[in-house]
Amino acid sequence: MILVTGATGYVGGRLVPRLLEKKYKVRCLVRDVSRLESRWKGVELVESDVLNADSLEGVFKDIDVAYYLIHSMGGDSEFSETDIIAAKNFAQAAENQGVKRIIYLGGLGSSEENLSKHLSSRLQTGDTLRKFNVPVTEFRAGVIVGSGSLSFEMIRYLTERLAIMITPKWVNTKTQPIAIRDVLRYLVEALTIEKSSGEIIDIGGEDILTYRDLMRIYAEIRGLKRYFIKVPVLTPRLSSHWIGFVTPLPSRIAKPLVDGLKTELICKSNKAKDLFGFKTISYKEAVKLALLRKKEGTTKTIWFSSYSAGQQNKITPVHLVQKEGMMIEKRELIVNASVESTFKTFTSLGGKNGWYANFLWKMRGYIDLLAGGVGLRRGRRSENELITGDPLDFWRVEAIEKNKLLRLRAEMKVPGKAWLQFQAEETNNNKSTLTQTAFYEPKGLLGLLYWYALYPLHGLIFRGMIRSIKTKAEDTGI
Repeated sequence: MILVTGATGYVGGRLVPRLLEKKYKVRCLVRDVSRLESRWKGVELVESDVLNADSLEGVFKDIDVAYYLIHSMGGDSEFSETDIIAAKNFAQAAENQGVKRIIYLGGLGSSEENLSKHLSSRLQTGDTLRKFNVPVTEFRAGVIVGSGSLSFEMIRYLTERLAIMITPKWVNTKTQPIAIRDVLRYLVEALTIEKSSGEIIDIGGEDILTYRDLMRIYAEIRGLKRYFIKVPVLTPRLSSHWIGFVTPLPSRIAKPLVDGLKTELICKSNKAKDLFGFKTISYKEAVKLALLRKKEGTTKTIWFSSYSAGQQNKITPVHLVQKEGMMIEKRELIVNASVESTFKTFTSLGGKNGWYANFLWKMRGYIDLLAGGVGLRRGRRSENELITGDPLDFWRVEAIEKNKLLRLRAEMKVPGKAWLQFQAEETNNNKSTLTQTAFYEPKGLLGLLYWYALYPLHGLIFRGMIRSIKTKAEDTGI
């Protein structure tokens, strides 16, 4: 019986299916079981919080091996202290309840080096786990390369969006990246390799490269020409803000990561190969596989999944976020009308019916015309019906589900890709929840500048439109 923590995160979410394939019985410790209830068949879920020692009572019953895949970097600035408390509570409970072994995934580095707060925290977590009478297998990895991984997404978006990169000194720091598939192989095979128990094992891929090499090789694979200009003045704080602007990583997460890039993250021993004996794949192979998964749409987990909030109990009128490079503006309102009426109202948008916030939409249409687009001139095929594939002014119907959803793909001139989605959901007393979501995937730096330049206008349009849909649905309510 295996216990997995961090199952909503990037590595944990990929580890569970591999354990199930090997016919292990799996229990997942999670703060909110609703996030995993429909994800995997045959997995036992237990709701607990490693920061609350009392909540761990009984969690380890019948557990042989527990994976510790938790860290707090996405939380507040005191994440290192939080990590130590969590590891102490976990290891103490594991000892008290008879767990035979803990497997922990930490970070490369040694206490003799001048490590960043983030890297030091990963080592301190391993040290804390080892203070109790349960053998610990600690894997130490650097840059993990895979579709949706934090490190890979940072490299991907910096390289995709910037033809000329003004780079700080840390781009010449050496690192030993490892593919996510190899990380998972080590984690799973450790269960059957007894000699790995109680060991600290550095794991990395076949290549030792600089961060500049990581971006250069990515650009070669993608057929992009990229130029690097090194400057000595970019501090970690400035770099983190720049990364926060150009990539999906928030500055609060980029800052501790960038702080750690000044340290070489290279395997110090061959213990991994001696114990496990398999050959890891190259960085180039790992990138090609990651891009293939992105293209196929088969990415299983993404770096921000472990930081996203649980289910919300309240309606948030407007919520603007950036996830995996996608700008998402979500607005919700309660409508005093049925789902049918709300659906009928937003599916009547466009053409002669207009867009409710008509003056602002006309402004947007004129901007599109000036850019060489079609503006609002195409209208709609039918005033009363929409089907998948229908043109709708400068949109096209990408998906439609009766009394539930309408998704439009933009065919206006934009430096990127854009969608507009409406959803209706039934609530109590013949009311409905109207959710209006704008998705925008910018292309390059120009795409980002476009978003921020036009967002004041778009913000007014989206606010006026959802309010008008609500009013129209209530006035003509079914």
